[in-house]
Amino acid sequence: MTTNDRVAWGRIGGLTAQARHGGHAMTAPARRGFLGRFLAEVDPECRLDLAERNRRAEAARRAHMLRLAAAILAPKSAHCGTSRVSAAIHADS
Repeated sequence: MTTNDRVAWGRIGGLTAQARHGGHAMTAPARRGFLGRFLAEVDPECRLDLAERNRRAEAARRAHMLRLAAAILAPKSAHCGTSRVSAAIHADS
C-alpha cells in the first residue's frame, strides 16, 4: 500500500466516523480537556462558583487564541510593514 493509498483510506475512515457520530461528539473529550487547562489556570483551588469559573476560563481561552494569532502574524507584519496583529486582536472584540 502506497502513502497515497494510506492517506485516502485514512480520510475515508475519518469521514465515515464523522458521519456516524458527528464531529462535535468526537472532539468533545479533547475540548473538555482543553477547557480544563484554563479552568485550572483561573481557579486552581476551585473557590469560585461554576459560572464565574467558566466565564474566566473562556476569557483565558480567548486570550490564548489571540496570543497564538499575534505570534503567527507578528513576523508577517514586520516583513510587510503593516499592523496585522492589531487588526487581528481588534477583530475579536
